[in-house]
Amino acid sequence: MRILVQKFGGTSLSSDEARQLVIGHIDRERQRQYGLVVVVSAMGRKGDPYATDTLLSLIRNHGDSLPAKERDMLQGCGEIISAALLCSLLRASGIAAIALTGGGAGIITDNQYGRARIIEIRSEAIHKALEDGQVVIVTGFQGVTEAGDITTLGRGGSDTSATALGAALRAERVDIYTDVNGILTADPRIVKDARPLSVISYAEIGNMARQGAKVIHPRAVEIAQQARIPLRVRSTFSQEEGTLVTDTFDAAAKASAVRDRHVTGVAHVSGVTQITVQAQDGHTDVQLQVFQAMARHQISVDFINVNPGGAVYTVFDHDADKAVSVLHDIGYAPRAVSGCAKISVIGGGMNGVPGIMARIVEALTEQGIPILQSADSNTTIWVLVSENYMAGALQALHSKFSLHE
Repeated sequence: MRILVQKFGGTSLSSDEARQLVIGHIDRERQRQYGLVVVVSAMGRKGDPYATDTLLSLIRNHGDSLPAKERDMLQGCGEIISAALLCSLLRASGIAAIALTGGGAGIITDNQYGRARIIEIRSEAIHKALEDGQVVIVTGFQGVTEAGDITTLGRGGSDTSATALGAALRAERVDIYTDVNGILTADPRIVKDARPLSVISYAEIGNMARQGAKVIHPRAVEIAQQARIPLRVRSTFSQEEGTLVTDTFDAAAKASAVRDRHVTGVAHVSGVTQITVQAQDGHTDVQLQVFQAMARHQISVDFINVNPGGAVYTVFDHDADKAVSVLHDIGYAPRAVSGCAKISVIGGGMNGVPGIMARIVEALTEQGIPILQSADSNTTIWVLVSENYMAGALQALHSKFSLHE
């Protein structure tokens, strides 16, 4: 049996109109003789009745003392409601369907509540339902421990559920449906001439996801890449094909989409603070002291540059005061610059190509945008700028590398 996994996000299920479009996408693939496994998120977003953040606000507003295991019981409710509702709608439309929880679908995890990792998938129940001709609806974002306790997989967990099921079932493809038509070269809310990409590699989309693009979770990309299962990111609200994520390009795709590009897109993360720490006289272990202190206080660090005289790194703005206080406590006088944005220039073809950094500097200098810090890898170059310059920097870089063409 040819198996296709479809994942529908919260906006795809948030209204009667959207749910009818979901049914249309499911029925279209049924007509193509796929066995369908449909992974669903909780309906809507924060403020909507069954969204995960809305459910969690019940606890925050009523004591906020729920243990992690019981919190996962609550967090999993939104997906269960989505699965039951979609199952009812499909059956009312004459489409045989069954709804399974993550545990019912055989998703077994460790017991790290709120951020569980999948250990294995026991797919017998799914295979039986597919053999019976049913569309199998699975609650995303959740699994169970060996003891049967509900767990959740962390942010982006429904994407992870979909690709993990795709890998376990040896699906032909995993389709991720969202509210945008595929992967774009930049955030279209900021860069008006951002364009959709027809084909992109796992490495490129993985980097874009890690650097701020929110279309798909990086854990999901990693699972798909390891299993060599193509992903397609597409819109629930369109019949267009969206973006194919794969490392296997046919000749036509290479000619029309890849074009041996050096830069694929630009991404951003805002709301970060740059911290600079200088070594005290006679101290040679500044980096060790600084990063051990950050780790002890559970402060996530990023964009790290170290040198014999000190260290420069970033933390999220909401951790900045705590980070500065910790550094003062161990005898340092850090300099903190809040309200920064990390801009990422991403492309699988930039490795070993001279002149990429020069063009980045040129683009920002032309717009009078100071670079506070930079770093690079073989597929990404990062620059830190003031958040006030973020939109201008993204547009300037997008134009400099002709990503609109």
